[in-house]
Amino acid sequence: MSSYKIKVFPEALDDIQKATDWYNEQSYGLGTRFQKQVVQQINKLNKTAEVYTVRYSNVRCMVIKKFPFMIHFLIEDEIVVIFAIFHTSRNPKIWDKLLKQK
Repeated sequence: MSSYKIKVFPEALDDIQKATDWYNEQSYGLGTRFQKQVVQQINKLNKTAEVYTVRYSNVRCMVIKKFPFMIHFLIEDEIVVIFAIFHTSRNPKIWDKLLKQK
């Protein structure tokens, strides 16, 4: 199994921050738990990225445990590129269009 470097797009960092803020508004500390879970799972991707199947346009998705969010990422050579983290109810075609523009 390969070991990958991790690259996180600024848009994905914004997604994390928005969700963290929202969860903290719902319940004190919940946003912090969300953020810790996301970071923990991102850190695992450097060894497990290939385990996740391609969902659309070469994009793989990892469900965030205990939260209804998914990490959307690509594998490019030896780099895992995380470009979005959003709620499972959102349409991934939004990001599909943006990826094609980059």
